[in-house]
Amino acid sequence: MRRRDIFPLLGAATLVPMLSSGSSAQQATPVVGFLYAGPPEPNGDRVVAFRKGLSEAGYVQDRNVAIEFRWAQRDEQLPELAFDLVRQRVSLIVTPVSTQATLAAKAAAAGTTPIVFAVGGDPVTLGLVASLNRPGGNITGVSILNAELMPKRLELLRQMAPNATHFNALLNPDTAFTPAVASSLTAGAKALGLQVNIFDARTDDEIAASFASISQRPSGALLLGPDAFFTSRSGLITSLAARYSIPTMYVIREFADAGGLISYGPDIVNVCEQVGAYAGRILAGEKPADLPVVQSAKFQMVINLRTAKALDLAVPPTLLATADEVIE
Repeated sequence: MRRRDIFPLLGAATLVPMLSSGSSAQQATPVVGFLYAGPPEPNGDRVVAFRKGLSEAGYVQDRNVAIEFRWAQRDEQLPELAFDLVRQRVSLIVTPVSTQATLAAKAAAAGTTPIVFAVGGDPVTLGLVASLNRPGGNITGVSILNAELMPKRLELLRQMAPNATHFNALLNPDTAFTPAVASSLTAGAKALGLQVNIFDARTDDEIAASFASISQRPSGALLLGPDAFFTSRSGLITSLAARYSIPTMYVIREFADAGGLISYGPDIVNVCEQVGAYAGRILAGEKPADLPVVQSAKFQMVINLRTAKALDLAVPPTLLATADEVIE
């Protein structure tokens, strides 16, 4: 199913509440609050996967469960959207693939409304749970292996761009798990005998300026850090990489689909399905405190062969053989 086919399934997914104020408190049908750091249109496949996970526990939207969507165009909107869901007295809140959304939901819920998250950092370090095996409190979910994969991504990028003489990384300094990402990347670079220059970007202008700076030195390559803001700017980032002819490694397949050279990381659609399954178990009566935090279960590497040819890169046969998908 293509994304343009999925989008109509989202329904009226806007910043405006889908149910009348306070109505969920009187309904027998449970209501799930879906809080997402990003717009709805590019993320339809994630909603479908979440619904699939819910259905595994016997919950089907508009049959025996309702979903209230809140889409934040900017991270600054997340706290108010989270508080709005709590005011609606939803049965639980899910925050798929967004650390900032999870932190906002945790603050709004104040230990009451159950939360199921998917975050790219260590949930213990982020202060979300007491431990992975025994989360405690009202929150549990999926830990996405992202920081741990940075050395592997760097090695793959070096294989894709063997003539690169300097390596760079673009990270969002405002994201809570960025220090862990930077630390893992630095350690991985040292093990490979490389140095990585880190550029900070939290706005479109800073992204553009970083690419311009990287392009000033010839034969450079770039590793994009994991961040929901970057994902929402996949078109901008892949177009800048093409404009400046910079071989770039991405963390999820959306970028390769948008014209990026290569991506390696968790299967985010599968992660959203895991979140849905946990949400269903909580709706069925299980407690978040009793559900251990699980790790992302599937990983994928996607290579865009068209982009490789445009960059005059010969993709190593070993990478082609091990890729989960090659975009011709």
